[in-house]
Amino acid sequence: MSSEATDTTADVIEAPSKKVGLVKAVGILGIIGGVLLIVVGIIAWIGVTTQLTAENITIPDDAAAFQGQQVTGPVTAYIQADIINKHALEASGGKTYAELPQDDPVRATVMQASFLRASLYTSVVAYGVALFAAGMGVLAILFGWAIHRLADVPVVVKRAAVNSGA
Repeated sequence: MSSEATDTTADVIEAPSKKVGLVKAVGILGIIGGVLLIVVGIIAWIGVTTQLTAENITIPDDAAAFQGQQVTGPVTAYIQADIINKHALEASGGKTYAELPQDDPVRATVMQASFLRASLYTSVVAYGVALFAAGMGVLAILFGWAIHRLADVPVVVKRAAVNSGA
């Protein structure tokens, strides 16, 4: 038997050198924030739909689409705003509210049409914001999950030379 020393390698488990608690917390906050954004987006969507539906607006037969249907969403609101504009321009001989003389009796009708269109476009924008919030919520959840997962630092394994003498 030989009494000479031999170098061998062994797996050494070391703890991570940096604390990752804050990173994990940020990941969890991202997930929570994402869920809240989705919930708020859904609530806003339902709220706008409820208000539009309560108005009982029916799209006229000369609209570009959805004739006879009730305005209950972003597309039908846009179609209704478009047909209101068409009718207002027909009533005013193709002139907008600003182009009509102040004493023109049609000006009040065109003004009312403009207000209605603005309200309908506001609902279309509200739908867009609600959808945007929900979409950002999905992204926040994905980013939060990724950050949290990356913070779960795996155990570091390093090869170290071990001198074993006999």
